[in-house]
Amino acid sequence: MSVLYKNLLKPLFFRLDPEKAHELAVDALTLLSKTPLIRPAMSACNQLPQTAKPVTAFGLEFPNRVGLAAGFDKNAVCWPAFEALGFGHVEIGTVTALAQPGNPKPRMFRYPQHEALLNRMGFNNDGAAAVAERLSRLPGPGQRRIPLGVNIGKSKVAPLDQAVEDYRSSFKILADHADYLVVNVSSPNTPDLRKLQEESRLRELLGELCGLNSSRADSPNGKRLPVLLKIAPDLSDAELDDILQILIDLKLDGIIATNTTMAREGPFEDIDQAGGISGTPICDRSTRVIARIAKQTNGELPIIGVGGISSPDTAKQKIDAGAILVQIYSGMIFEGPFLAKRIAKKLATALRDL
Repeated sequence: MSVLYKNLLKPLFFRLDPEKAHELAVDALTLLSKTPLIRPAMSACNQLPQTAKPVTAFGLEFPNRVGLAAGFDKNAVCWPAFEALGFGHVEIGTVTALAQPGNPKPRMFRYPQHEALLNRMGFNNDGAAAVAERLSRLPGPGQRRIPLGVNIGKSKVAPLDQAVEDYRSSFKILADHADYLVVNVSSPNTPDLRKLQEESRLRELLGELCGLNSSRADSPNGKRLPVLLKIAPDLSDAELDDILQILIDLKLDGIIATNTTMAREGPFEDIDQAGGISGTPICDRSTRVIARIAKQTNGELPIIGVGGISSPDTAKQKIDAGAILVQIYSGMIFEGPFLAKRIAKKLATALRDL
């Protein structure tokens, strides 16, 4: 199938505008999600055998270590198809409290010679209420074959001093539909969003959401939800250490490292395009962040590693650096939809005794 993708489908997709190609892929996967016979048959072929040892992280069980990163299925329309493709979890979003169109087009660019993408999408999505209603029609937490994460971010129209209330709104609307929830403060494409990584603002935001989460656990039939933070790869060591201290103090369940980079290095030094870069150029940078997180937390904070994974070897580098799970997105664009299956199988063999 990878040969078919590289020789036929990829050339066709790459002739299209990147966002148009993405929309066609979402449409095809939405159709697969709704196909009652083909999807289960594909899942049986592409998931690891039932004898394979599942992975446990932040109280959840994952059939394999490879997930889909946020950004592909922003509106929860096609996520069930990814289980059929061999993924062990899916993260939808980023979802904001209010529906928003995102930034002006064009806003996604390919650099095939570097296996890289640059995007400035700007959290285009249908809004928390619409996404929650869509998720309510399908099996919920504890009833799915793979965990579903929900990634939330700040609405563009919400001023920085109203960010906490904006995230609170999304949390309250979406928490019942998530197996885990991710607080995204690291996209470079929403004005001032990365300022929420500053120590005082982040402590206030996460403290508020942790309080909401505790209230869920105290309510009748309530259950505490695993909450993770997604960070940028462009933090200094001191900034990263401050963030880790907050996560330890508030007992957050994990961290996702990393989002796209604003750095313009090597072949990207002269590229005059706003937005975050993902894909192969970010691989080493994100791995270094993962390694520091693992070192500074003595390996006790669960890490989902993401950034530049395009092969089993680059995925294992993330695991060796300290990640327990990995996520892919850009790598799938260049290597094909069955990359997750290939990585999951290799990792299961290499890490059999873990």
